Amino acid sequence: MASILVVGCGDIGYSMALALHNLGHQVVGLKRRPPEKPTPFPILVADIRHADTLLVLSPEFDLVLFIVAPGSRQLEAYQALYQSGLENMLTHFASAAVAPKWLMVSSSSVYGQNQGEWVDEDSLAQPASATSQCLVAAEQLLWAADASHCVVRFSGIYGPGRDWLIRRAAQGEAIQQTPPSYTNRIHRDDCVGVLLFLINKLLAGERLHSCYLASDNDPAPLWDVMAWIAGQYGFPAPVPLNLPGGTLQNKRCSNARLTALGYEFLFQSYRDGYVNPVADGFVK
Repeated sequence: MASILVVGCGDIGYSMALALHNLGHQVVGLKRRPPEKPTPFPILVADIRHADTLLVLSPEFDLVLFIVAPGSRQLEAYQALYQSGLENMLTHFASAAVAPKWLMVSSSSVYGQNQGEWVDEDSLAQPASATSQCLVAAEQLLWAADASHCVVRFSGIYGPGRDWLIRRAAQGEAIQQTPPSYTNRIHRDDCVGVLLFLINKLLAGERLHSCYLASDNDPAPLWDVMAWIAGQYGFPAPVPLNLPGGTLQNKRCSNARLTALGYEFLFQSYRDGYVNPVADGFVK
């Protein structure tokens, strides 16, 4: 069994730490504030934005899972975690007798393509927003420390507590129908599944690619997704927006590298994930 540090114990981070603990690994969590309830594994309180708070942390781990979440969409919040915080963590572990493997969670927002193109791990990562540019810089910082470190880029996460599209459908807003505007999603349970899958590979000593794009098997037009949700949850059908040619269409994320490695999605399409209005707090 391995010693694993989980940096960031929010929803997915805590689920990951718990799953790894239940598998018998020696897990330590790291978060900025103390947990609100007892946990079956230790959680250290430290602020990675301030290097001196990391003195409580041993540098001796087999693997580091870096899965932090800024508290806001402000650029400063992203820079504090993904630049200052990550650099502080890498510096801290530079003193380790044996350097740990790293798996960092990033986002498909690093792709700025917007004409419906397919993108994969080899596509140009040149995002339009400053916050996503910060993610690209963090990825480069991690790979500069060790090219064997691994990054997983999640597309839009949905599932329990992540009901943005459902709320939009409930409001009956107008949705772009033509030209199609594509949406890329991954269920939060597949986020946990993908991370566990890659960590098992890393701990087994398998040589992985430096980057994996994690999105479900069906990058679909937003109109199709919203119409499906409306039908499943008993909402009025969305109002179609037919826009002129040249309108932005987002991109389509390919998961071919991840599935070729052997990962099988629990929720292969939005049709698998948006099926339970009662569990999601919406009753017909």
